[in-house]
Amino acid sequence: MPIRTASPAHAEAAAAALARFSTHDPAPEEFEVANPATGERIATLPSMSAGEALEQVAIADAAGRAWAATTPNHRSRVLHDAYDLLVAHTEELAYVISSEMGKTLAEAKGEVQYACDYVRWYAAELLRPAGGYRENPAGGSTIVTRRAPVGLAVLIAPWNFPMAMITRKVAPAVAAGCAAVVKPATLTPLTTGRVIDLFVQAGLPPELVRVVTTTQASAFSEAVLADPRVRKLSFTGSTAVGATLMGLAAKNIIKSSMELGGNAPLLVFDDADLERAVDGALKAKLRNGGQSCIAANRFYVQDGIAEDFVAAFSEAMGQVTMGDPLAEGVGLGPLIDARAQGNMSDLVDDAVAKGADLRVGGSAPEGPGFFFPATVLDRVPADAAVAGTEIFGPIAAITRFSTEAEALAAANDTPFGLAGYVFTENLDRALNVADALETGLVGINNGVPSSAAAPFGGIKHSGLGREGSHEGLEEYQEIRFYNIARR
Repeated sequence: MPIRTASPAHAEAAAAALARFSTHDPAPEEFEVANPATGERIATLPSMSAGEALEQVAIADAAGRAWAATTPNHRSRVLHDAYDLLVAHTEELAYVISSEMGKTLAEAKGEVQYACDYVRWYAAELLRPAGGYRENPAGGSTIVTRRAPVGLAVLIAPWNFPMAMITRKVAPAVAAGCAAVVKPATLTPLTTGRVIDLFVQAGLPPELVRVVTTTQASAFSEAVLADPRVRKLSFTGSTAVGATLMGLAAKNIIKSSMELGGNAPLLVFDDADLERAVDGALKAKLRNGGQSCIAANRFYVQDGIAEDFVAAFSEAMGQVTMGDPLAEGVGLGPLIDARAQGNMSDLVDDAVAKGADLRVGGSAPEGPGFFFPATVLDRVPADAAVAGTEIFGPIAAITRFSTEAEALAAANDTPFGLAGYVFTENLDRALNVADALETGLVGINNGVPSSAAAPFGGIKHSGLGREGSHEGLEEYQEIRFYNIARR
């Protein structure tokens, strides 16, 4: 399959967006950021030591004490101004996201708006009542509760949504009155730096949110989570790393929220609207090229609709154009790196060797770039690796089922519980299946369930805590109560 290339105009616009970043050969204490569509270096950044990270902790902590004393109105105005600035820079930010992460320009623009939604949401949410007043049932006193900022937060973000995962953490922290030290992924740190620059332009004190770029992730975590000034940890990433960080945080009794791995099931029942199910499944699978923690991984399709669904879905996947994410009409950009590309090939080869039917895709094209086509595997056996792993790529693994009970048993047969999807036109079934799925969120006839107004997070090995909605603000607050004696 040929790789569609970007127009000179888009290439020039991307170069302009990246012009602020240095591209010199990295020194030993530096690292490079590459474009996954070409493999070319687009920036060189410092890899900060643990000692330098602690210096940033000190700077942020001092600024946080003053920020906690500001009024809600002031914090809200800063966030509203940040929202306006971020939206005004949508084109620039989208080019940076596409260049360092590889998602299509259209999706990158969508991520910018999604990321901005969190800023706008928390600009308003922080003004809503967050305390309580009640009489002591025993009499003699009144109980007053209030919420206070938890303190300095360490925010560790992944590479797959380099803007949305930052604003989803920074906006509620700032809204609650907290300072933060942010560590972006080394694969996609450029968007983070630009976003925080715009926050500062909007009036955020430059000392309040400090960005640490480093290739020494373990040393960073061990140092900052041992510092008594750190009172909050928010991490998005793998379950294995999350478990390690929780162990470090426990030593200092640090309030923690974890958005970890997923293995999302997508269930299509016989009574589903075929066109709606195919469209929703396509979005649930290919958003961000499948490199999403809530991407549909395991497709369970009921026998009565299976042939029609697999045929229509395979046709839709086969029509997705792959190419440079800056090119017009491209629906699928590259994977993040060579390792991810190799993983896709291994998963397909293993499944086919064990009896799966390859309906479309399945082979990586020759370079440059780390591309892999939209791929459908049908009748995937249970012992195939793709049937039980978090794919994190554009492969759909389909299994047939007969009964609702059979589908639910298979869907819940995983230690993970982040997202699930249900396609059916029966309201009772939709709600009953959603209730039975062991996941933190469910898309019902909806392939894109995320929203700034909704509490995002998982259960079981997929994490704890929530991001978004009012619950996301509470993650950066602690509850205090006053017992006022009455005569």
